[in-house]
Amino acid sequence: MNKVQINSEIGRLNAVLLHRPGVEIEQMTPENAYKALYSDILNKAIVDKEYYYFSTVLSKWAKTYYVSDLLEEILQDDSVKNTLVDQSCQIEGCDYLREELQSHTPKQLAKELIEGFAYREGVDPEKYREDRFVLKPLYNLFFTRDASSSVYNRVLIHNMATDVREREILLYNAIFTNYFGCETLNTRSYSPDAQTEGGDVLIAREDTLFIGNGGRTNEKGIKYLAETFAKERSKFNILVQELPQKPESFIHLDMVFTFLGTHQCMAYEPLILKNPYYSQYKTTHIAIDNGKITYHEKDNFMRGVADLGFDLEPVFCGGTDYWTQQREQWHSGANFFALGEGKVIGYQRNTNTINALDKAGFAVLPAADVCSGKLSMDDYEKFVVTFEASELPRGGGGARCMTMPINRNEVDWNK
Repeated sequence: MNKVQINSEIGRLNAVLLHRPGVEIEQMTPENAYKALYSDILNKAIVDKEYYYFSTVLSKWAKTYYVSDLLEEILQDDSVKNTLVDQSCQIEGCDYLREELQSHTPKQLAKELIEGFAYREGVDPEKYREDRFVLKPLYNLFFTRDASSSVYNRVLIHNMATDVREREILLYNAIFTNYFGCETLNTRSYSPDAQTEGGDVLIAREDTLFIGNGGRTNEKGIKYLAETFAKERSKFNILVQELPQKPESFIHLDMVFTFLGTHQCMAYEPLILKNPYYSQYKTTHIAIDNGKITYHEKDNFMRGVADLGFDLEPVFCGGTDYWTQQREQWHSGANFFALGEGKVIGYQRNTNTINALDKAGFAVLPAADVCSGKLSMDDYEKFVVTFEASELPRGGGGARCMTMPINRNEVDWNK
């Protein structure tokens, strides 16, 4: 399961990387929550319960790795430890802390790199007093999807759009290089101005990526991906959907579109089918043919999907009522994660979306019943596992956002 291999969004999941939300999420206040990219502060006691059901379902299905465990393991290597400390101190401007941090045990340092290193009165420079931390907590780390993406047999290390998430990149780069031993791609190596994030990168097929272009992934980042695959593949496709900058729930492509199986997808209808309100947001097919890159505009995203040979029937986030669609998309109603073909997990709170899945042939399995053993996922050909979530959605993401798949089986698209 250590081998990174992801050729689709829906192949049977064998291994996944997670991070349990820790005390870092309790370091937010109403004043800094916005800077931390949250719309509200979270109640950790409730988060713990919600995340338990989510992670337990995944552990019943696949090998689950945790960021903190892997980080502690790779920090046993002094070279890795010194490099991570040097890079972290450089980003936070606290070079004076290097020797002190490097002297800490792997367990203690892993904790500090994730939860933050608190300001000490009379010890640390006054400039850190207001933020309370010298090394800032990684508030968003439980969204393991965003800072890195498994892309076929490599990992794409993203150049994040916001400084508050910059140190996440360091941890993932170290983990995938030193624990999984896989080759990495790096958006920043192309240009400091090129930006990509994992929520915008969907592995549609061996020859196709679906990419979101919005506030987190820009045109330079997409150009990097196009040029990279133009050098490596004789034929390749990238289908790009432009996203609104507001509201913030449109942050990534996977907030409006996710795969459910070989013939079904979850879609936020107004944008994906481009009603008049969203008519200005372009859908572009980037075709790569023997090194030549060409651009072709499509009427809407589903038209582009069909033209690339996918036979996908959309299930609509929020059902068919526009007001309900808006409400449920806001709380990650389109953000499902596939455990396999026709086997997905998502938030229970989006009742109209879950009803739409029920009508589309998905058995609705409460996560509590799956975790207790009352229901077995193996007994169902198609299912959606639903888990309660009142606090987790406040972070601005759903089940796909909280998962970084490591290994999946191949998919037969012809069946």
